[in-house]
Amino acid sequence: MALILIVDDSPTEVHVMKNALEKHGYQIESASDGAEAIAKAKAMKPDLIFMDVVMPGINGFQATRKLTADPETRSIPVIMVTSKDQETDRIWGMRQGAVDYLVKPVSLTELVEKAQAALA
Repeated sequence: MALILIVDDSPTEVHVMKNALEKHGYQIESASDGAEAIAKAKAMKPDLIFMDVVMPGINGFQATRKLTADPETRSIPVIMVTSKDQETDRIWGMRQGAVDYLVKPVSLTELVEKAQAALA
């Protein structure tokens, strides 16, 4: 069973994404900011990370850059899931090491499809 780490400071977003992914057999952990995400990624070695951008402290771009630069966590795919919908944001997210970029509100079908594709 694949382990997915959802990183978002909105408990509602985490709850909605968690429910959708658990229905498809994924095990879910969550973190509410970038620092917690980095710590949990190192400790748990999830198979995939869904990363919000706008969070207190270390934002999603910074956390993704740290995770993809660290030999311990660089093999974990990161998909940005954010309300930042400008093309420059998308390009910047991908430059930080993200493998994909979803704009909120994200369809739950698309979320599950992206998880399945990233874990295939």
